[in-house]
Amino acid sequence: MTAREAAGGPAVLVEAVDLHKRFRTFHAVRGVSFRCYAGEVFGLLGPNGAGKTTTLRMLTTILRPTSGGARIAGYDVTREPEAVRRVIGVLPEHAGIYGRLTAREAVRYAGRLCGVQAEVLEGRVEAILETLEMAPHIDRIADTLSRGMKQKVNIARALIHDPPVVFLDEPTSGLDVISARSVREFVQRFKRDGRCVILSTHLMEEAERLCDRVAIIAGGRVLAQGRLAELKAHTGLGLEETFVQVVEDTVR
Repeated sequence: MTAREAAGGPAVLVEAVDLHKRFRTFHAVRGVSFRCYAGEVFGLLGPNGAGKTTTLRMLTTILRPTSGGARIAGYDVTREPEAVRRVIGVLPEHAGIYGRLTAREAVRYAGRLCGVQAEVLEGRVEAILETLEMAPHIDRIADTLSRGMKQKVNIARALIHDPPVVFLDEPTSGLDVISARSVREFVQRFKRDGRCVILSTHLMEEAERLCDRVAIIAGGRVLAQGRLAELKAHTGLGLEETFVQVVEDTVR
């Protein structure tokens, strides 16, 4: 138990400890460590190729760490991967939907894969798509949906089993302004619901709107982490300028 939990604070739902990942001679992630709590949005900020997605893939059991470890809702990602998968929802950057399935069918199928019991699945599919304002489109096939609507279906698939931890990799990438705003609203809803959200992004404006704390990653390393106000106060700059300074100081 952490000091924060002992004082009656929210539980640690994600804890990464000295995570490393090598691909032959390429060292993609180099000692990444952080914690994320229930009811919190934690941002992984970094340029393309920084190691954000590789870190997420280790935390979501897609990749096995070369060394180090992580626990998700108390489960070890290496020793208990099946248990980890039951308590996480994942929205990859390039999530795809089979074009000939309807929105309802795509979410229902995800629920079956996640082990949602048949007697509650249909009601849950209806409820989550209605919450996402998808009711008029629930029986349209995916090929006819806009990109923003498809992203809502992907969010519904990630949440159908009601996971306490949600991983979002560039969730608004390529979306128009209205669709991106809608997705951000649902990220804020996740936080209000008490979920732990790990958000990977290279968009500073998005991080400022959504994140309680962030870790700045470049070259596979965490260069700085903390609350946005703390990081900006340390440099006396805005978040974008702070990000650039931290990364450039490390490169030098």
